[in-house]
Amino acid sequence: MTIRYLHTMVRVLDLEKSMAFFEKLGLKEVRRIDNEGGRFSLVFMAPPGQEECPVELTWNWDGDEGLPSDSRHFGHLAYEVDDIYAMCQSLMDSGITINRPPRDGHMAFVRSPDNVSVELLQKGGRKEPAEPWASMPNTGHW
Repeated sequence: MTIRYLHTMVRVLDLEKSMAFFEKLGLKEVRRIDNEGGRFSLVFMAPPGQEECPVELTWNWDGDEGLPSDSRHFGHLAYEVDDIYAMCQSLMDSGITINRPPRDGHMAFVRSPDNVSVELLQKGGRKEPAEPWASMPNTGHW
């Protein structure tokens, strides 16, 4: 199985200030997702020539009163995998809890022994929903 690093996500309280900070470091916006339904924006910023390894700034439109005091700035590491079902099965077989199963054939979350959240994303398009994943509930936090 192959795995490829995708991004690191951090939560931000003030998107414009945060973007200005990362721009001063030399990073540029390389992609943006504005989610009307979820009322959040994801802004991916990377150094020139390294667009494949961005930092994801996650900004909740309605604020996040816990920031900056609740240590929720760091969100997760993200990796792309060739077969999300095979990866999750391999992890389960080795005793790792799948906190957010890949019910959608696209995304799963696990946690490291130090409680670091790791997102796994299916390479390419979504796989067809399949059992046991399609009906598997979340376990703990992700």
